[in-house]
Amino acid sequence: MALQQELIQKAQSKEVYDEIADDIFRLRELRQQTTIENAARDKQIKRINDLQDYIAQQTTRLTAFDESLVRRWLKQITV
Repeated sequence: MALQQELIQKAQSKEVYDEIADDIFRLRELRQQTTIENAARDKQIKRINDLQDYIAQQTTRLTAFDESLVRRWLKQITV
């Protein structure tokens, strides 16, 4: 926001403001990339939490890890 205000001031006083405009575009792209990365991380955390909840709800005690069972379960929750 501060850069946008500075850009407006420089534009009004007819100063060269390409550098500030480039910074604004770079920061917008960085914000968009960060938003996408956060969404992907949040989705992964949700899947982990869902798996933990599923395991906690089981009435029998788990004694071994069954990767094929986990993969089938993951397919069910992603559909």
